[in-house]
Amino acid sequence: MRPLDEQETTVVFEKLHKFTGNNLKNIVENPSHEGTEPNPGRYCFRLQKNKVYYVSDSLVKRATNVARSNLVSLGTCIGKFTHGGSFHLTVQSLGLLSPNAKHKVWLKPTSEMSFLYGNHVLKGGLGRITENIVPGDGVVVYSMSDVPLGFGIAAKSTQDCRKLDPNGIVVLHQSDIGEYLRMEDEL
Repeated sequence: MRPLDEQETTVVFEKLHKFTGNNLKNIVENPSHEGTEPNPGRYCFRLQKNKVYYVSDSLVKRATNVARSNLVSLGTCIGKFTHGGSFHLTVQSLGLLSPNAKHKVWLKPTSEMSFLYGNHVLKGGLGRITENIVPGDGVVVYSMSDVPLGFGIAAKSTQDCRKLDPNGIVVLHQSDIGEYLRMEDEL
């Protein structure tokens, strides 16, 4: 497990910034109250076998006693690098994205299952949407009872959604909590 280099850090932060905006500093500066140290530490990003983990400094220090070949996971896996060098967020990053999300979409109860099966969000299933969304922004998808269900990329702006037909795609699906069941072996 090693720290991210400069290029990897830039790619990860650009992807996180797409979903959190200026709230990215809340993720980076989040104090860690783990371990026996009286002063709160910080969280950091570490790379292990092309997977990026969000982990506290104190846990990283304690993990140095474990051989790299024996270390399977440490902290929260937020994403992975592909062979081409691009970075993809995984469903585990939802716990990090949802409290810091810049743009949010709420689904009607009738369309929640469709999203959890991996389908895009349609205008007919849209309950609420935050203002000032532009196409290409990262969006966190919630149920009407404020339970985070997943995240995706906005296909239409907030203004375009108002005049869109009910079968038009509003959010392109990227990840959802249904993946814990569908992709159980890969996570």
